[in-house]
Amino acid sequence: MIFNTAMKFTIPTTVPLVIVSVAIILATWTWSLVINWIWLRPKKLERRLRQQGLSGKPYRLLFGDMKESQAIKMEVMSKPMAFDNNYFSRVDPFVDRTIRELGKKSFVWIGPFPNVTITKPELIREVFSRMHDFHKPVLNRFSKLLIPGLAQYEGEKWAKHRKLLNPAFHLEKLKLMLPAFYASCVDLIGKWDELLSTSSPCEVDVWPYFQTFSADVISRAAFGSSYDEGRRTFQLLKQQADLAFKIFGTGFIPGWRYLPTRSNKQMMALDDEIHGLIGGMIDKRKRAMEARDPPKDDLLSILMNSSLGDGRRKIRLTAEEVIEECKLFYFAGQETTSVLLVWTLILLAKHQDWQAKARDEILKMFGNSKPEYDGLNHLKTVTMILNEPTVFSGDYNHEKCS
Repeated sequence: MIFNTAMKFTIPTTVPLVIVSVAIILATWTWSLVINWIWLRPKKLERRLRQQGLSGKPYRLLFGDMKESQAIKMEVMSKPMAFDNNYFSRVDPFVDRTIRELGKKSFVWIGPFPNVTITKPELIREVFSRMHDFHKPVLNRFSKLLIPGLAQYEGEKWAKHRKLLNPAFHLEKLKLMLPAFYASCVDLIGKWDELLSTSSPCEVDVWPYFQTFSADVISRAAFGSSYDEGRRTFQLLKQQADLAFKIFGTGFIPGWRYLPTRSNKQMMALDDEIHGLIGGMIDKRKRAMEARDPPKDDLLSILMNSSLGDGRRKIRLTAEEVIEECKLFYFAGQETTSVLLVWTLILLAKHQDWQAKARDEILKMFGNSKPEYDGLNHLKTVTMILNEPTVFSGDYNHEKCS
C-alpha cells in the first residue's frame, strides 16, 4: 500500500491581519508612552508649578535646560575664579542665574523632569523629614553605576543597609582608625617636605596630593590596604565619572543607553573592571578569614561578615551588594574629602588670622607630640573651621546656598 504523506496546510487569511493589528496597537501604545514621557507629562507639570506661583523657563523637548546649563558651566569654568564670597555662582552658575532672573521660587529642567529650587532652611528640613513623600531622583542607567548602594536605596532597603553600616562609624571604631589616618598624614607631609627642601620658593598644587591622600585614608581605614593597592580602582572610577558627565544628556533619550555606542560600551567595560578589582579584594579578604588570620575591624569586614553569615543573621547582603557598597565608599568618600580639604586650605590662605588661630591651638594641645584622639576632640577652632567654613566671612549669604 502506498500512502500519500504530503499534506497541505493553509494559513487562515485572518492571521496576517491579526498580527498587523497587534503590531499597530503595540506601536501606538509605545509611542503614546514616549510622547507622554517627553512632552505631555512635562508640560502638565509645568502648568501646575506655574499655578503654584513658581517661575521657570518653558520646557524644551527632551533636554530641558541641560544644554544651556552645560554651556553656562563651560563658560564659567573657562575663566579664573574670583577670590570673593560669591561661591555659588561658580558651583552652580545656571541655578544661580535662574534665581537672580526669576526669583527664589523657581524651577529648572533636568531633561523632562522639573527640579524645584528650595532656599528656605525650614522647607529643606520638611523635605528631609518626609522621606515617604519626597523620594530620591530616579537615576538613569549610567548614574546608577556611579552612585550605587546606599545612596540610591529607599525605604526598608535603605534602613537595612544604613543599620548595617552604622557600626563602622561608631566612636570606638573611629579611634581604631586613627593610626591609619596618621600614617597617611605622615606620607603627605613627607612629600611636601621634599618639595620644600630646596632653598628657592616652591609653589605646590595641593589638589592632586589631597586626592591621593583621601584615597589612601579610605584604603587603609575602610579596606585594610593602601592607595598603591587601590590605585587602579580610583583611576577607573575617575574615568567613569568623567565619561558619565560627558554622556549625561543622552540618558534622557529613550533607549539610547541600550545602544552599543562607543561611550556606552566603554562605560560598561569600566564598570566590569571595577567590579573585578573590588571582587578580587573581597576574595583576598575571604581567604584570609578562612585561614583564621587575625580579624580586621574595618568596613570591609563588617560587609563581609554580613555576607558570610550563618543564616540566622537578620541583615545579610548579597555578594553584589557588598561590591556596590565598597564602590560607593571608594568614590563618594574620596571625592568629598579631598574637595573639603582643598577648599579649607583656600579659605585659610585667604583668611590667615584663622590660620594662625588653628596653628596656635594645635601647638598648645600637642606641641611636637603625636596627635591622639582625646586631644583631637578638644580642638574647637579646627573643628569649627572644618564644619563651618562660612566663619571666614561674616557677609556670606547662608540662605542662597542652602
